[in-house]
Amino acid sequence: MIYTKVFTLPPFNEAEIRRYAGIGRETLDAQSVEDCLSQCMNETKDIFQGTVCYVTVPIRVCGDEVDLQFAKVKSKALAKNLSGCEKAVVFAATAGIQIDRLIVKYQKKSISKALFMQAIGAERVESLCDVFCDWLKEEGEKQKNYLRPRFSPGYGDLPLEFQKDMVKVLDCTKKIGVSLNESLLMTPSKSVTAIVGMGKLPCEENKLPGKGCDSCSKRDCDYRKVK
Repeated sequence: MIYTKVFTLPPFNEAEIRRYAGIGRETLDAQSVEDCLSQCMNETKDIFQGTVCYVTVPIRVCGDEVDLQFAKVKSKALAKNLSGCEKAVVFAATAGIQIDRLIVKYQKKSISKALFMQAIGAERVESLCDVFCDWLKEEGEKQKNYLRPRFSPGYGDLPLEFQKDMVKVLDCTKKIGVSLNESLLMTPSKSVTAIVGMGKLPCEENKLPGKGCDSCSKRDCDYRKVK
């Protein structure tokens, strides 16, 4: 059974938007940058609708291979993340198409605003994933099921191509209007697919890696969170 759920997004996280934009507070002409960011946030404050579709599947981990029932994939990182889990939630989330239209608009009018629109969209879809996983955590713990950190294709050694299987099993185009082209680019662009393991022991007891950047082995990423 595929479920669909709409979430209200939290307020903008300005620090994360700056990180995605690759801009720090020490940037030259900082006031101009802050004014531009403020204008972009004001223009986009009412355009986002966080939508998620998800399915729960039984899983089996054997060495570096993970069997998610609808597909098998070899990934040492994912296998470690799902160690001890009996099932997983496979989901797709999207912040909607309107931000894509603004990005295209400002690519022709203002590169600075186009950059911030990209960053805002990235922050919004990551915030949506956080909200969904928080909700999932609350629901799971009612049945004594504890979440592992979400894990997306492209993290560690999990192939980006695995998105094809995920989009197919979730029927994303029909459920939430998300499609995947041959280049593995998603439309709307501010969309994410991920896997969340569920086990009977809290994550800390299994000493598993943290979520997001902590789960990824790419240490030289320009967008890696700074602690």
